[in-house]
Amino acid sequence: MTHSLEVYYQNQLIFFSDRNWIYPLFELEKFLQTTGHPVQELLVQDKIVGKAAALLLVYFGISRIRAQLISRLGMEILTHFKVNYEYQQTVDRIYCQTEELLQQEMDPSNAYRLLSERIESIKHNRKTNQL
Repeated sequence: MTHSLEVYYQNQLIFFSDRNWIYPLFELEKFLQTTGHPVQELLVQDKIVGKAAALLLVYFGISRIRAQLISRLGMEILTHFKVNYEYQQTVDRIYCQTEELLQQEMDPSNAYRLLSERIESIKHNRKTNQL
């Protein structure tokens, strides 16, 4: 895997991102809004899939995921929503604030809202600090 997030349709790379955290997933959301590819036929490869990534991918309707590293919380989400997934390595948890924020969350729509608000808050804080 060359990029932090890659999306394939019929074995052809159609989208990628090299950003970190969950930004690539929100870039993927914008891409999905413009592409004509059937979402259920896409394969998403992600370097790290924690609970936040798993909830977002479920929210977007992705049904095939390949992860280099996955947390047990991410696995629980993907299993619960019957998403096909493969992984190379598993860890108990991803130690980040996002995984903490969503620790008890099981609703992909609510997770999407919470993560969107977190990103907007970060953007606002960056603008305020630049003034």
